[in-house]
Amino acid sequence: MGQLMDDIVSTADAFTSNFKDKGDFDYSIVSLVLVDDLLEEASDYVLDDEDALYNLTSMVGCYVFETARRNYGGEYRWIKEEQQPILIAGMPDFFVSIRAWQKVKARVVNGKEDSIPFYIAGYNEHIQHGKNKKGYSAEII
Repeated sequence: MGQLMDDIVSTADAFTSNFKDKGDFDYSIVSLVLVDDLLEEASDYVLDDEDALYNLTSMVGCYVFETARRNYGGEYRWIKEEQQPILIAGMPDFFVSIRAWQKVKARVVNGKEDSIPFYIAGYNEHIQHGKNKKGYSAEII
């Protein structure tokens, strides 16, 4: 594994350990409902603290990334300009990407309208579409 993947996996594993009292974070798609619940609860505490929000966003984001990758595939890349990772599936035949850190932050700030389970279902849906349409490209926002 590359350094970025090692970092994401170890951070996701740390999340599962640190929050085991909140549920069974087993990298299943169903566990993303627990993530959504956790983010709803956390939004009351981290909104006014940028460091806490970043720490939560990156840690939970790594778990969301790893859950998506383990279930639907993809490779991690680092976007230097944005200082965040991206998960890309389908290359070279098609391109579908997600930015989990960004989505986790949106979930905390905006609430249920930025549902994590819905977001990852969209990732899978676009991957399935890409498998049937060479050259397909989508960034799930």
